[in-house]
Amino acid sequence: MDSVTLTFLVIGGIGLALLVISLVVGDLLHLGGVDADGPFSVPAIAAFFGAIGFVGAISAALIQGSLRTTPTALLSGAIGLVAAVPVSWGAIRLTRALMNMATDPTLTDAAFVGALGTVVTPITGTGYGEVRIRVQGNELKYAARSATPLVVGTPIYVVEALSPTSVEVVSTAER
Repeated sequence: MDSVTLTFLVIGGIGLALLVISLVVGDLLHLGGVDADGPFSVPAIAAFFGAIGFVGAISAALIQGSLRTTPTALLSGAIGLVAAVPVSWGAIRLTRALMNMATDPTLTDAAFVGALGTVVTPITGTGYGEVRIRVQGNELKYAARSATPLVVGTPIYVVEALSPTSVEVVSTAER
């Protein structure tokens, strides 16, 4: 391996190391600022140097021997720079998308009221059984009570959240 290829591999390794450090300790040390975004964010800079280094190393290895050292280094650097711009832009877009990603709201007792489900453990008239309900796209299993006994497989409707782990239900089966 020639010195030009090795130099570009070291540059790429520095970019990769910078990215790993920002991912591992970036939140602890606020590396790059808390709200760092855009072309001067740590992920964008890391992607820029990583692309210059690794694409430059690939091109230097491919044209090795056909040119002298200085032209090989300049040409490989130019090729790496051309590749680094879209890679850095992609890192900026990906970082923004991850930072602005929508998340589901936290489940509350009110989210259970009105949910439909099925009895999975029989509910006696005096005790609790279990129901499987679907809330915000999630299948959840809860302890349940009912004024009337319900058998396994009975479709139910949640009328009240009694606690964070139990609900009051009624049957929706036609009689």
